[in-house]
Amino acid sequence: MDAEYIIQALQLVPHPEGGFYREMYRSDQVLKTPFGDRSVATSIYYLLRSGEYSSWHRIRSDELWFYHAGVPLCLNYLDETGSQRGILLGAGLTDGVHPYYCLPRGTWFGAIPSQDGSFSLVSCVVAPGFDFADFELAESGVFPQISQELL
Repeated sequence: MDAEYIIQALQLVPHPEGGFYREMYRSDQVLKTPFGDRSVATSIYYLLRSGEYSSWHRIRSDELWFYHAGVPLCLNYLDETGSQRGILLGAGLTDGVHPYYCLPRGTWFGAIPSQDGSFSLVSCVVAPGFDFADFELAESGVFPQISQELL
């Protein structure tokens, strides 16, 4: 199975931050938040091919990441001191690889496949649910380059 097959099979479309996605779930239950009404939760499939990355961005909700296929995904984020950090999202439970990870709301983050020549397929659950009004894409060059290495 390769990235192009998965993109077609899951009917993924380009995402503004990079890569491909498709919303798979949006709760019909609604919460009132300081930013407006939001679904209780949403979920997407998200795929990055070799050479692609998710640009630095942040959202106003917690984002839960789950690994599915391909090479581990390196999630880059800025910690509370502003230092760049990374974790590997993957199937193995060795060498610091995690099958699941939560990025707290307001965290600046991006992602890149950990190895060249492959892809990473994950899913993301956002709670309260995702709304593009809650999405902030960083200006180019403001943050360090997204890295395949753990930092």
